[in-house]
Amino acid sequence: MVYGGLINKNIVAQLQRFGSNAIGLTGADGDFIRTKKRPVKNIDYGFVGDIDEHSINPKNISSLMEAGFTPVFCALTHDGEGQLLNTNADTIASALAIALAKLYNTTLIYCFEKKGVLKDVGDESSLVNEIDPKRYEELRAQQIIHSGMLPKMDNAFFAISCGVNAVIIGHSDDLGNLKRDKPFGTRLTKNL
Repeated sequence: MVYGGLINKNIVAQLQRFGSNAIGLTGADGDFIRTKKRPVKNIDYGFVGDIDEHSINPKNISSLMEAGFTPVFCALTHDGEGQLLNTNADTIASALAIALAKLYNTTLIYCFEKKGVLKDVGDESSLVNEIDPKRYEELRAQQIIHSGMLPKMDNAFFAISCGVNAVIIGHSDDLGNLKRDKPFGTRLTKNL
């Protein structure tokens, strides 16, 4: 309830401050995101939902957007049987971007605590401005990209391969650059 209530509504309130007609949602609202409970194998993950190709309902989301709303999803989905499920937020963002790319020119933006992908994690000035799949493999081989960044990058390149125009990874403080059409963070593309 922290995700769906406190955090989601605080984000919505901040977006309202900037004139965005934001609406806070879970995947259960409007049947926007339906997932399947992760099966128990060696580990029981509890109430974790996994996304598949039928999870996102882009027509319902588009209806909200066409009505002038900015949907703000938290990392909660549902199974269609009345159960809320926790789902990886990066995966939800990627799946939403892929589904909406069928209807709109879509760019996916991941925000985290750094300015983007850094050559040296301790040096904010070592930002890698652009990465294509070839450069990604080079950075992985050099262990510049590793650990927790790997799932984010894999989701990002999967989204691009499924029709998302580009993915930007950067710090939330730099989102204002979108209005000024100024580049920020690390831009991931099919080809440089």
